[in-house]
Amino acid sequence: MTDSPEQDYDPGDVAVIGMSLRAPGARTKEQFWDNLVHGRESVSFLAKDDILVDETLIHSPFYVRACGVLDGYDQFDPSVFGISDRMASAMTPENRLFLESAWETLEDGGYDPDRLDAEIGMYGANNPQTAALYSSPPDRVSVGPEAIEASLAWSPDTMTSNALYYMGLTGEAVTVAAVCAGFHYAVHLACQSLLLGQTDMAIAGGAMVRLPHPRGHLWEENRVLSKDGHCRPFDANGTGTALSSGVVTVLLKPVAEAVADRDHIYAVVKGSAVNNNGVSAMAYGLAQPERLSACIAAAMEVGGVTPDTVSLYEANGLGLPMTDELEVHAASMAFGKQTATTSIGGVKGNVGHGGVVSGGFGAMKAALALYHRTLPETINLTEVNEDLDFPSTPFVPQRETAGWESESGIRRAGITSIGGGGYNAHLVLEEPPAVAGRAPEAAGTPRLATLSALDDEALAHQRTRLREWLAAHPDQRLDDICYSLNLGRKVMGRRWAAVVRSREELIAALSGTSAGTQVTSTAAAPSVAVDSFQRGDDGIVCTGTSGTSGTDTRALSDLAAAWVTGERVDFGALHHGEASHRVPLPTYPFRPRRFWRTDW
Repeated sequence: MTDSPEQDYDPGDVAVIGMSLRAPGARTKEQFWDNLVHGRESVSFLAKDDILVDETLIHSPFYVRACGVLDGYDQFDPSVFGISDRMASAMTPENRLFLESAWETLEDGGYDPDRLDAEIGMYGANNPQTAALYSSPPDRVSVGPEAIEASLAWSPDTMTSNALYYMGLTGEAVTVAAVCAGFHYAVHLACQSLLLGQTDMAIAGGAMVRLPHPRGHLWEENRVLSKDGHCRPFDANGTGTALSSGVVTVLLKPVAEAVADRDHIYAVVKGSAVNNNGVSAMAYGLAQPERLSACIAAAMEVGGVTPDTVSLYEANGLGLPMTDELEVHAASMAFGKQTATTSIGGVKGNVGHGGVVSGGFGAMKAALALYHRTLPETINLTEVNEDLDFPSTPFVPQRETAGWESESGIRRAGITSIGGGGYNAHLVLEEPPAVAGRAPEAAGTPRLATLSALDDEALAHQRTRLREWLAAHPDQRLDDICYSLNLGRKVMGRRWAAVVRSREELIAALSGTSAGTQVTSTAAAPSVAVDSFQRGDDGIVCTGTSGTSGTDTRALSDLAAAWVTGERVDFGALHHGEASHRVPLPTYPFRPRRFWRTDW
């Protein structure tokens, strides 16, 4: 991380303060990262009985029974959003996945949608073909309320407006159509809106569910789909990639505001650029090195970034020698002649080609690499394609996972995404700024920790997940944890609260093994004299015997009892004057059920 926490931040920098991912082999971004650093391939090789379509093609010698399977692609938890089962069935899988991912991203950033008094931009890309394959609604002669409701749930155009509405937010909603460059285009437009002051925060991403699911593909000579199902970026024996599905979203805010708001920052978007080949390509849809090179160079120029400071290039990397050669040539032109070394990698070897979300997989890999200061290996690379001529370029294939040491003193990554129809896009990310030093947490100070869910089973899952997270993150401060719990989660009907003085007491309370710790829940709440509390516009206020908020154990215990029985609490007043930071705690434990529509 950068060395000077007192630095003046570039007004064009945008912080990534929340992230969510579901990918083949990974339900969370943490699982995704673990797969990357351990070199796991998450493309599945299917048995014939697993494929319920392609009855005639499946016996062809050119049919490849491989794809990136997305577990739970047909499942959803509508109760969290107040959505009926009938509406949930009408929504396409991509609409549902994007909504849940956007919710997780906002929670990961430490924000409760009910407490946000801000304009939130919602930008997302999807695959219109998925909606068409998911039981298109009938062609109605007249359009009444029911027809409109069903169509808006199903339509790919309303994916982002649905997310904004069902999360209880207001702002901009833009659904992007830019084929396989869709994720990058969504981030690019979100950053522009933030920098123009049109929105205060933005959620950007993409969702892709290939239907029918799962299925393989037909291999054809010199096409982008792999002959054996494996993707081998930069390998001499590469034959293309497999197809996959997934969803990625990120929460964005101008970096100076994110630092001032004590947000948790994963990475910083230094620059972004998009363009299209148009008529310059040799043939419509064919990659055009000069135009891609211009796009890469423009993203660096926008961010004031010189090529010698970009030490990771995450390629589009289809694993087909012809397309890899075109991309490496384009990137080499953009980076120019230099002596610095840039690691080059390709995540499609791990997860296949996710269509509109493929750039999101690459961006997530790069952001986590910056955050963990680690360069994951590019798998399935056994024989480097000599025609790429890497020795004459700044690029060195990342063949083993290694610590990330940058020659320039700052870690930066460039991520390219290319879409059919001539779409080019590039993002430049930088490691997060250093967190300013602060005094150690006062030992023994009583603090209130709260959890809530729709029902007691989900609440129990919340306690288990938080306890496991605490055990895995021993360096996280109790004041940050309680601050993030109390202000960064939507309040639901079934509640749990504990007054604790240490992390150990919180773990014991979550385990149900605490002795002497003040723990209460909706299921077993003691009575409390609510009239004894001061009441403001945002709920009741805790005032300790010393006259300061939240310093008295008895007052906090009474506040906890009032809260679990349904009282509204002004947690902003409780934490007023604190210097606590938001931390990325476990998100809501959705309880998904299968929803599928075969007719209307």
